[in-house]
Amino acid sequence: MSDIPSPHNPEAQIAPKQAGGVNRSFATLRSVMALILREMATRYGRSPGGYIWAIVEPMAMILILAVAFSALVRTPPLGNNFILFFATGVLPFQLYGALSNYVARALNFSRSLLFYPAVTWVDAVTARFALNLLTDILVMLLLFILFVSISDVTLFLEVGLIITAVSLAALLGLGVGLVNCVLFGFFPVWMNIWGILNRPMFFISGVLFMYESMPPHLQGYLWYNPLMHITSLMRAGFYPTYDAEFASPLYVVCCAMPLIFLGLLLLGRFHREILNR
Repeated sequence: MSDIPSPHNPEAQIAPKQAGGVNRSFATLRSVMALILREMATRYGRSPGGYIWAIVEPMAMILILAVAFSALVRTPPLGNNFILFFATGVLPFQLYGALSNYVARALNFSRSLLFYPAVTWVDAVTARFALNLLTDILVMLLLFILFVSISDVTLFLEVGLIITAVSLAALLGLGVGLVNCVLFGFFPVWMNIWGILNRPMFFISGVLFMYESMPPHLQGYLWYNPLMHITSLMRAGFYPTYDAEFASPLYVVCCAMPLIFLGLLLLGRFHREILNR
């Protein structure tokens, strides 16, 4: 009789809810892991070289930039190694770009699975975000380890600034990706428009130049680009002599969090309409 729900036995009423919450947590974890494994097999398992291309692509971009600019100028804008300078700009920018791109296409990629009750839109977004974040962090670690092993440069790292830059890039990528996930679902033409609008970001986000080297009137505009703050914080973590005094982590957070909140709110309200389109 003690298991019968009653006002005098509140534990019997609470226990089923707790068990349901635990079961839902395990179901979510299983769904996310299954989606991660599915995407890894789809993206890397069907191409020659597979996962290696995730490392080769950014490495090739950094080397091309280093060779091209070393032919134009004798020294990079910061330090004396072109590869390190461009790596500290390209990698956080690529992290933001990859996360925003893959999160924006999360519903479309897992559309066929989201009609099953066990898989939710939150699982699809979480899986894509987690896989690409871990992949890009692994790529960063491998590239910097390779760089140190083949060069005679001694690095004095400010780990806190590096973690801050990576975290901010991830937050911003998640926020932009969530909002674009809604816009892509309702307005497919926005994919093309966003691709055009986003292309110049590579050139105005501090990947190829230093904020301090720009004329004051341009600095006033560039400051409002959150990616400029991220790449500068990343470089401050690798160059002890560079302070990046203008960079504000709080500003980047204030840009990213409203986008994350808005994206989650809109997806929670309209994800079924997007899937049924």
